[in-house]
Amino acid sequence: MSDFIAIDWGTTNRRVYRIKGGEITATERDDCGVRAMAGKDYTAEIQAIVERFGDLPILLAGMVGSTIGWKDAGYAALPTGLAALARGLCVIDERTAIVPGVKLIEGARCDVMRGEEIQFLGAAHAGLTPTGALLCQPGTHCKWARLDGGKIVDFETAMTGELFALLKTHSIFAGSLDDAVVPDGAFRDGVLRGAENDLSAALFGVRAATVLGSLARENAASYASGLLIGADVANQVSPGQMVHILADPDLGRLYQTAIDLLGGAGRLIDSHSAFSAGIIAIQELRS
Repeated sequence: MSDFIAIDWGTTNRRVYRIKGGEITATERDDCGVRAMAGKDYTAEIQAIVERFGDLPILLAGMVGSTIGWKDAGYAALPTGLAALARGLCVIDERTAIVPGVKLIEGARCDVMRGEEIQFLGAAHAGLTPTGALLCQPGTHCKWARLDGGKIVDFETAMTGELFALLKTHSIFAGSLDDAVVPDGAFRDGVLRGAENDLSAALFGVRAATVLGSLARENAASYASGLLIGADVANQVSPGQMVHILADPDLGRLYQTAIDLLGGAGRLIDSHSAFSAGIIAIQELRS
């Protein structure tokens, strides 16, 4: 098994892993995402990483392979698995390559992902999830992926986290959604209301309820988050369906609460273990 450096390079954050003998021996996380790299030299940044982590081959994933990153690595078409990603690597030089993203085109329906595909496929490869399952990765842009035979056969992106951030900072809610979001009674109430399929009206109801005193201001953030997550979950999850959630514990618990409340069954998965399993498999296929 070859030793290498893996870099999960997103829009905002970056995580570097040194992998030796199939195990992570060092890691670091920072906020040097591709947005922070605007106008900077990627080659010099890679050299700095090599100096810290060792002179090893490098495999990169995420938004570093987008049109706003280092080099556009393209997209693999559905259905896709780890072998297809390994075959589609964008080679920078003999020791450096970028994993492609995944695309969906079905008539007028289009979608893309970069980075999440490694976690989804890595989770199945490592046995963290079944090879046929519904997976969810919450975040700014929540990804829902359906696997069959260990391959991604369908996926959809919801702008759930970004909508909450926009409401929080650039709407009539500005300054009133600053409290911590927790899976309490207000959040649960929001989930149930959000699942009723009239999200725009439900969101204005948050404003009305706080003005009229029927919703405490300190509960507004949890309720509004519940509305958005409830609408998202209701669109994806059938009663009795198991959903494997790849997220940090706090965000993961919000989605787990919503999924369970709406009749599904949510199970939290370690996203870092899923990523490492996927990137190691791609490196082995590459070798």
